[in-house]
Amino acid sequence: MEYRHLGRSGMLVSAISYGNWITHGGQIEEEAATACVRAALDAGVTTFDTADVYAGGAAEKVLGNALRSVRRDSIEIFTKVFWPTGPNPNNRGLSRKHIVESVDRSLRHLQTDHLDLLQAHRYDVDTPLEETLRAFDDLVRMGKVHYIGVSEWTAAQISDALKIADDMGLDRIVSNQPQYSLLWRVIESEVVPVCAKGGVSQIVWSPLAQGVLTGKYRPGAPPPAESRAASDSGSNVIRRFMRDDVLEHVAKYATVCQEAGYTPAAVALAWVLRNENVASAIIGATRPEQVSENVKALDVELSDDLVRAIDDALAPIVVDDPALTVSPPSRS
Repeated sequence: MEYRHLGRSGMLVSAISYGNWITHGGQIEEEAATACVRAALDAGVTTFDTADVYAGGAAEKVLGNALRSVRRDSIEIFTKVFWPTGPNPNNRGLSRKHIVESVDRSLRHLQTDHLDLLQAHRYDVDTPLEETLRAFDDLVRMGKVHYIGVSEWTAAQISDALKIADDMGLDRIVSNQPQYSLLWRVIESEVVPVCAKGGVSQIVWSPLAQGVLTGKYRPGAPPPAESRAASDSGSNVIRRFMRDDVLEHVAKYATVCQEAGYTPAAVALAWVLRNENVASAIIGATRPEQVSENVKALDVELSDDLVRAIDDALAPIVVDDPALTVSPPSRS
């Protein structure tokens, strides 16, 4: 395993991290989830990512149970706050009230006394950014949180957060968690330059485009019966990639990878990790062997010729428009 600094912080994270969106508490049973976590630990993964809202809180509970016997200072546990966790209007957003109450709930679910990273799951247009950053800073000073980050924030929002933190003497964000893959390169033009200058790393989600970049989905054919695309719990993210024109180019990409002696999944992960601003790529799994296969990405050597061949195969379907990264709607 390779370990990288998260932003300008002193904390190291595993280049491959394990996330449990969709899978834990929903797609797979707890016994299978625990087996996947164990496989991740055996592969050298130390970084585990979840969120208070995944599976209505069940995902945090499953992860907490799976990590219960693991020495706490040998791992990094990340979670997030923003999306609704209850019926009350204060059960969402980035107000001090919701942040503090959500963190206390997450600590109980995860069976720990601190979070290594707390992330703002989206930008809250209804709460002053100063209030959010002050609440985060207070949690750091209380010892409940070690570092703070954001998820799917625009370059301007990240820049504002860094300036306010500097002006007010608050803890600065050290990470952003965006969608990033060979098919979805939205962050490259604006977010990455701002973050690189400000000492903020990317912890990327969906580096395999929800499994599409494994090459298992074929144009004109139904998805495999047990795949994410065939499941009612599958995300809307994968549906945008399930068009035949996209799958035809992914098939060409898969051929390029196989001719180079690698699996398409390993190449996709290696490609996002070659970006110097990426600290970690989050993988999910429904079977332990998927974890073992994904970690092989660290052995992939991406030559210039291979990168050009990949780009030639995928160029017509790459999404790179920053306008597609948007904030959630107002609550009003």
